[in-house]
Parts: sequence; C-alpha cells; structure tokens
Amino acid sequence: MPADIPADNLAPVKLALLLLAAGRGTRFGGPVPKAYLPLRRQPLLVHSARRLHAAAARAGVDAQLIVTVHPDDRPGLLPDVAKQLADLAPVFVDGGATRQQSMTAALATLAPDVDLVLIHDAARPLFPVAAAADCIRQASTVGAALLAVPVPDTLKRVRDGRITDTVDRTGIWLAQTPQVIRRELLTAALAKAAGDAYEGTDDVSLVEHLGGEVTVVLGAATNLKITRPEDLALAEALLALETP
Repeated sequence: MPADIPADNLAPVKLALLLLAAGRGTRFGGPVPKAYLPLRRQPLLVHSARRLHAAAARAGVDAQLIVTVHPDDRPGLLPDVAKQLADLAPVFVDGGATRQQSMTAALATLAPDVDLVLIHDAARPLFPVAAAADCIRQASTVGAALLAVPVPDTLKRVRDGRITDTVDRTGIWLAQTPQVIRRELLTAALAKAAGDAYEGTDDVSLVEHLGGEVTVVLGAATNLKITRPEDLALAEALLALETP
C-alpha cells in the first residue's frame, strides 16, 4: 500500500475510526480469535488499523482510532498489538455481546468534536483505501455511506436442497465495510434500534431503520472478510500482489 497518498481535500471534520475486534470468529475455528490471526506476520487487526489511517489521510481528516476488544484478549493478545499500533495512539474499549453493544460502548468514549464515525471489521484487512476515503467524503455530505459491490453471480432460492426459483439480482449489492455515518445520525439510529429491539445485520441498516439516506460507494472483490482458513490464504496471495 503506498505510504504517501494524496489527500482529497475534504472540508475539515474529525473522524472516529471504530475498528470492531471483539468477536470470537467461531466459524474460523482455532485457538486464536480472528482479529489476531497473522497475515504476513502481522495480526489482521494491525493491517486494518493502518489502512483506516491511510484512508483518513487520503480524505484529509483528523482521525481518532477506537478498537473494541474482548476482555479475555487483554492479558495475552492485546499488549503486542498495542505496541505495534503505538504510533496511532489507539483507545481500546471492551466490546459487548453484539455489534450494536460494541458500537454503543465505543461511542461513549468519543471526543465531543467528532463529526463522523467510520465502522470497520478487523477481519477485512484488504479494503481499498481510495474507496474508503470516498466513503468518508460521501457520508460527510449525505449522512451515511458504505462500500459495496454488485452481486456477480446468479442467485438461487433453495428449500430442502432443491432450487425453488432464480432470484432477480438487478440492483442487488453485497455490503462491505468500512461504513461511515454522521455521529448524531448513528446515535439516533442506535437509540431507535434499542427502543424497537431491532438488530441490524450491518451498521447502515440502523440508519435505514431510522429512515435515513445511505449512499453506496463501489468497493472491491478483494475486500474479502476472513471467515474460513482458505480466506486467509487468499488474503496472503492478494497482499503479496500489492507489495512491490
């Protein structure tokens, strides 16, 4: 990833980079929580954090890094990560049992002058920096934005192992992260979700539930989420292609 990325000259705002790393990654399996799995000798969490700062730099905004962690990871796994990210001055916050609980806990730690909140999964270490910077810019204007890609394959609805019909994929996109939301909009969306006992499947779905507008920014197929062991091997290959 290039070290000197030009800024996009966004009007001055302050951004919170909320990196979600409190999950257990049960589908991946193994003794190490997914956020701490090594990718070319660095944890996924470290790769994601450094890309987030590169995206903020490209967008030309000041950024504060907040990382939600699981309390069980503090004694053994977190100290090494904290050392690797010391130059970014991260704040580590204990996450909750759900994604929304983790976001609520992180929001409580933000400086009062934070305008935008970027939410990203630590398990997506290869998101496109330029697209993430555009996502920041779009959210600053519209209120909320996310990276996503159009569905490339034919969709089938299946019941009991048999196809029942083919689903029209026109206008269907696959949501990715980062997702960026204005702070006051996210606060209102979380409050409404809590009042309605609504659990969103991603962050901007909370804004949708509130009735807010969300802009889509084209992401990349390489912005894969590390879910299974073969995903980590693919990420290794993709990162090798990025490195001169």
